[in-house]
Parts: sequence; C-alpha cells; structure tokens
Amino acid sequence: MSSTAASKIPVTVLTGYLGAGKTTLLNRILSENHGKKYAVIVNEFGEIGIDNDLIIGADEEVFEMNNGCVCCTVRGDLVRILAGLMKRKGKFDAIIVETTGLADPAPVAQTFFVDEDVQNAARLDAVVTVADAKWLSERLKDAPEAKNQIAFADVIVLNKTDLVSPAELAEVEARIRAINPYAKLHRTERCQVAIADVLERGAFDLDRILEIEPAFLEADDHDHHHDHGHHHHGHDHHHGHGLKHYHDEDMQSLSLKSDKPLDPAKFMPWLQQLVQTEGGKILRSKGILAFRGDDDRYVFQGVHMMLEGDHQRAWKDDEPRESRVVFIGRDLPEQAIRDGFAKCIAS
Repeated sequence: MSSTAASKIPVTVLTGYLGAGKTTLLNRILSENHGKKYAVIVNEFGEIGIDNDLIIGADEEVFEMNNGCVCCTVRGDLVRILAGLMKRKGKFDAIIVETTGLADPAPVAQTFFVDEDVQNAARLDAVVTVADAKWLSERLKDAPEAKNQIAFADVIVLNKTDLVSPAELAEVEARIRAINPYAKLHRTERCQVAIADVLERGAFDLDRILEIEPAFLEADDHDHHHDHGHHHHGHDHHHGHGLKHYHDEDMQSLSLKSDKPLDPAKFMPWLQQLVQTEGGKILRSKGILAFRGDDDRYVFQGVHMMLEGDHQRAWKDDEPRESRVVFIGRDLPEQAIRDGFAKCIAS
C-alpha cells in the first residue's frame, strides 16, 4: 500500500457471542503492560466490568487506563467517536471496536469504508471473533449471528478449550472450517492469546491465508472446479486423519487464482458489478491482484457491497506474480463468479 495507507491507524473489530470471553480479552488489553497505546471502543462500559482502579482520568466519554490505553463508550455514532479519537494528541498504535454479542459485525466493519475522514485516517485491520468451544456448535445451529461472526473473521479465538474433550474440540474446529477455512485460529483457555496475534495483524494482506493453508491454492488445480470451494481444506492434514468434514449448507467460501496477469480495465468493473448485484450474499471479499503492466501488488477487501483497495508494494523478485481472490458468503453464484474472473485475465 502507499505510504499514506501505511500511516493509517489499524482498527480491529472484536466480535463474539455473549459469554464467549470478549470481556476477558478486553480487560487484558486495558490492563496488561504491553507498552502500546490502544483505544478501545465498547458498547456498554458497565457490561465490560472494567476494574475502576485501572481508570486514571475520565473526560466525558473517554477513560484513560493506567497502562496508557484509553476506553470509550459508543453512544450513538461510531463515526463521531472515531473522529474524536483521531484528534486526540497521543495518537494510538491501534483502535479496537467491540460489537455487542448479538450483533452482526458488518455495519461496524463497513464504517471504515463509508466515511471519508475515517477512511483517510484508519484502516480495517482485522475482524477478530471470540468463540466458546463448548457452546459454539449449539450456537451455530440456532443463531445466525454466531455463524456470521465466524464467516466474517480474519482471526478466531476459540476460547474455553479446557472445557471440552479432544473429540469435541476437533468437531467444533471442523464446523468452523466448513464456514470459514481462511481465518487464523487460536485455541485458548481464558483468552490467553498473545496480543500481537489478535491486534495489528495486517490481515488485509492475503499472505496470512497462505500461512494457514499452504496447500489450499494447489488444491484448486486438481479438483477441476466441480465442488463448491469447500472441500479442499488443505490444513486439515495437520490434525491427523480422523477429522470429519462438515459441509455448511448455507455458508460457502470460494477461492480463485490466476498466474496470468489480470486486465485492470476488466477486473475492476467486474468486481464492482459483482458486489453491487450479489453483495447481499457476499459477506467478505479480499484479494491480491497482479495487473498487466503494473509492478505493484494491488490489494482489496470488501464487506458486502463496499470495497476498498490500494497499491500495496512492489512485487518481490522471488515471489510468483499471481492473483488470488477469496469470497465468503451465502449461496454464492459460484460458476458465474469463476467465469467472470476468467474473463478478466489479460489476453
């Protein structure tokens, strides 16, 4: 990305079902001695139960913590609060926005695509979902929000793993992977996860996907595209072979790749048109693109109908110049997407 993008404040959207452990994680961020300045935006200050001894000073909405972080409550408009935070002097290393346990993270994530001032100052870094290993399987059956939160995630903190058997843990992971094969998954007890694994992930960068799934791209070449993009979970072979494959009926992930350069005059209009017409079904989209005649990698990400993209950096000499695009959503028109992408390859 350009130097302007590099200077933008990374924003983490923190989501998770009620009781999964978000509060534990937020309290650690606000009290641990990590030497960073984080601004944490919460829905209800009281709900979080932050220890009052940690609070130093409070001007009307913003509480400063004794580890240098600040915390504020969303009353009304997220854009207004973000604008206020941007003006504060001791600029932050990162901002964390907590969504309520029942909420769909989409509108919060979309804020970073909508308002020009926010977009100029901040960038959506990652959506982090805290999930409860013991109850998630049940929640996925009865709560569409829980499924959305998993589908949306760049990072999943699978918490309370000490409360389930190894077989139950394998099952809940398989269910997560059926919905979202691409998120980075951390198994935790009491949210004991390194803060660096959750914040400032650079999850915009699809290289993260390759870390988890080195085999997932190759799998595309020999499945002849007959399946629906959910069966080649290249990471499962690390976990031993007894893992059941779940196929989540209404949630799909689709990956596309081309080692031939794309024509930007075809790809950009195609992508815009796709999210305009199918955006309701597409929860997340992201990609790294190699355009013809362009020495820089172009990266984009989207939430429903909203997209943002930018040149990121020059292609390195030793990396393959290939384009990779991922869509996660419901009832995706897979063949139409594959055909449309194929037409964008530069002739």
